[in-house]
Amino acid sequence: MDALKERVEKALEKIRPYLVADGGDIEIVDITEDMVLRVEMKGACNGCPFRMQTLKAGVEMAVKNEVPEIKKVVDIHMR
Repeated sequence: MDALKERVEKALEKIRPYLVADGGDIEIVDITEDMVLRVEMKGACNGCPFRMQTLKAGVEMAVKNEVPEIKKVVDIHMR
């Protein structure tokens, strides 16, 4: 699972500069057995009204492109 997490982190590094530029960031919480990536949106991203769009159209697309085993990405703070 460590190799998988490293690949996910590498994918996040490609989009992290865009999040940081807007005052936010993202952190891996865990990867479930059914290949759901759980993340925590931080800083400005954590209250942003566009975070769902950022999560799905930005983060999830980037991660799934690099790590196709990941089925979806969810923010631990969103219900």
